[in-house]
Amino acid sequence: MKFDVTINTPQGLYKQTKASIVNVVSPDGQRGILPNHMPIVVSLTVSKMTMDEEERETYAISGGVLYFRNNRCTILVPAIENVRDIDLERAEKARERAEERLRQVNDEHIDMVRAQVSLQRAINRISIKNGR
Repeated sequence: MKFDVTINTPQGLYKQTKASIVNVVSPDGQRGILPNHMPIVVSLTVSKMTMDEEERETYAISGGVLYFRNNRCTILVPAIENVRDIDLERAEKARERAEERLRQVNDEHIDMVRAQVSLQRAINRISIKNGR
């Protein structure tokens, strides 16, 4: 049995599909959403998300919210990238830029929180691309 999954970003609809399970990470730990799951709203962390559609798909997400009710799953994320689309070299460069910004925390023009989030997102993309 499968349920409807809709993934939206600030740019609009990313994907609409059917899945037999969606695995996400919340601040409380991992969550697996199966058909007929009780209604739930879950905050998502910068992490890996997997969905079993015809085959298992793996994504890097940058936080967000998952809402499930009546076998409909809506996922709202600031950014999402399929593991196949992750450019490892680009992710490594993003990590280096974020680390450099964090070394410059005394500079009043550096937003430390934004640099930390950028670093976290880059590390997430790198580890997912490397199969972790």
